[in-house]
Amino acid sequence: MHNRITQLFGIQYPIIQAGMVWASGWRLASSVSNAGGLGLLGAGSMYPEVLEEHIEKCKKATDKPFGVNVPMLYPDIERLMQIIVESGVKIVFTSAGNPKTWTSFLKENGVTVVHVVSSVKFALKAQEAGVDAIVAEGFEAGGHNGRDETTTMVLIPSVKEKINIPLIAAGGIATGRAMLAAMVLGADGVQVGSRFVASPEASSHELFKQWVVNAKEGDTHLTLKELAPVRLLKNKFYQDVQAAYAKGASVEELKTLLGRARAKKGMFEGDMDEGELEIGQVSGLIHDIRPADEIVQNIVEEFNLAKKEVQGL
Repeated sequence: MHNRITQLFGIQYPIIQAGMVWASGWRLASSVSNAGGLGLLGAGSMYPEVLEEHIEKCKKATDKPFGVNVPMLYPDIERLMQIIVESGVKIVFTSAGNPKTWTSFLKENGVTVVHVVSSVKFALKAQEAGVDAIVAEGFEAGGHNGRDETTTMVLIPSVKEKINIPLIAAGGIATGRAMLAAMVLGADGVQVGSRFVASPEASSHELFKQWVVNAKEGDTHLTLKELAPVRLLKNKFYQDVQAAYAKGASVEELKTLLGRARAKKGMFEGDMDEGELEIGQVSGLIHDIRPADEIVQNIVEEFNLAKKEVQGL
C-alpha cells in the first residue's frame, strides 16, 4: 500500500497502533513497526525516565519508524517533550489538549506532528495549528473520548469534507473490513487500539486482556463525561460510578470516587474489581490474544480480500 500516510511516516501499511496507557510499551510498538505499521509508545502512563527507557529499548528492537503519543494533560509534559526531541524521535501524536501548545516546538525540531480530535471543530483547529495529519476518533473508541458521541462512520466523512491534510480514522477499527470502510469514507489510514491490547506484546495485565477477549456486545459504556469521557468495561468500579450518578453525585464526588491511578490498578496491575478498565466498543469482536505482527498481517489480508469482494457490487 502506498498513500499519503505511508509516505508521511515511511511505513509499509497505513496502520497505526494507538498509544494506549498501560498497554503501549516498547515491545508492542516495536512489534507493530517491524510488521510494517507504525508503533506508538503511550507516554500517558510513563514517568519521564520510563519514557526515556522505552524509547531506547524501542530503538534497539526496530530499525523502522515509531512514535510517541503524548496526552497534553500530562503534568510533566515539558520534560517529556524535551526527552522526545533529545532522543531523536521523529513522530509525535498529541491528544487531550490544544495542538497550538507544542506543534511549533516539535516541528522546529524536525518532528512530524499528528493530533487526535473528536470533532470537525477541533480538526480545523489542529490543521490551523500546523499539524501534519489528524486522527479523528469516533465515539466507539476506548480511553478518552469526545463528549458529543459522534460515531466514526459520521465523523470521518465530516472531517474529510473540511480538511486537506492526511486523515487517520480511529474508533471501532480492529479488522481489515473496518479499515476498508474507513478508507472508503475518506480516511488515508487507520489507528487501531483495542485489538492490540489483546496481544502478548501489550504491557497490560493478562487478566485485563482476558476480560477484553471475553467482552461481548454491550459490555462497555462511555461514562464520566464531567471529568474526561472514558469507555469502560462493566466491572464493580463501573457499577460504583453508575450508583454515584443515580444518587446525583457532584463533579467533586466523582473525582473522589475515581481517585488516583485507577486505570493503572485495573489495566496494569490486574484488579478487575476496583480498577478502571478502558477499552473500545469493538472489544466484542476480539476473541483471542494474538501476536502483534499477526494482527497487522490479518488486517492487511482481510482488507485486500474485502476490497476484491466489493469490486463486484
